[in-house]
Amino acid sequence: MPSLEEGLYDLGRLDRLAYGGTAVHRLDPRAKVITTLVFLVCVVSFGKYEVVAMLPFVLYPVVMAAEAALPLGFLLRKLVAVAPFAVLVGIFNPLLDREAVFQLGTFAVSGGWVSFVSILTRFFLTTIAALVLIATTSFSGVCVGLERMGVPDVLVTQLLFLYRYIFVLGEETMRMARARALRSFGGKGMGLSVYGQILGHLLLRTYARATRIYRAMLSRGFDGRVRVLRALDFTLRDAVHVFGWCAAFVVFRLYNVPVLLGRLVTGLIS
Repeated sequence: MPSLEEGLYDLGRLDRLAYGGTAVHRLDPRAKVITTLVFLVCVVSFGKYEVVAMLPFVLYPVVMAAEAALPLGFLLRKLVAVAPFAVLVGIFNPLLDREAVFQLGTFAVSGGWVSFVSILTRFFLTTIAALVLIATTSFSGVCVGLERMGVPDVLVTQLLFLYRYIFVLGEETMRMARARALRSFGGKGMGLSVYGQILGHLLLRTYARATRIYRAMLSRGFDGRVRVLRALDFTLRDAVHVFGWCAAFVVFRLYNVPVLLGRLVTGLIS
């Protein structure tokens, strides 16, 4: 199952990128989590026909990725991999909303096409921001930041277990797939009829392994709390990062910056 192996490898690589030594990596996880949350709220609050006004928000993930020396090609590949979900959400908008909202030369653009592009723009901005957050903080770092911000320990622990269970499930799936392929002489046992049995065994095997992992954690003193070696310290640099970017997001949300810049340039030229 090469696609599954590649997916698990890329997911692990995304987490490993968080152990860099740049200034962005050294920021307190709480600062990056708060900034990303404000970013997401501002982006999703735009109307369904607004597209151009969201363009300035591209600055945040691009600047963060550049300062953290993240591989943009890798992030864009992950973005493209999940893009079909966003396409499926808005693909029927042009059929449901056919009222023209503006003219592009001789072509009338309907509201459905505008809302479809708006959905794709929101998807791009929110997903790339989340990828940058994980790639500069790690999933465990995000959970630690949430726990220090007052999120209940039970919820944080469940998030960590869910993330760990993805790898457990993937590893068990690959083992069963290899075992089935090695025992399927002449193509026997490779049909769809055996998938029900495989899924049942997969559930039992992953549950048993997750139970063993949990018992091993309990034997090593796990009490339900997230603990890390790194001491979190919210410094002045973190506060400047949060308030600076959040102020920019508010300006981008309240004012249509591209239109204002266009008017300014047009006024200077005239």
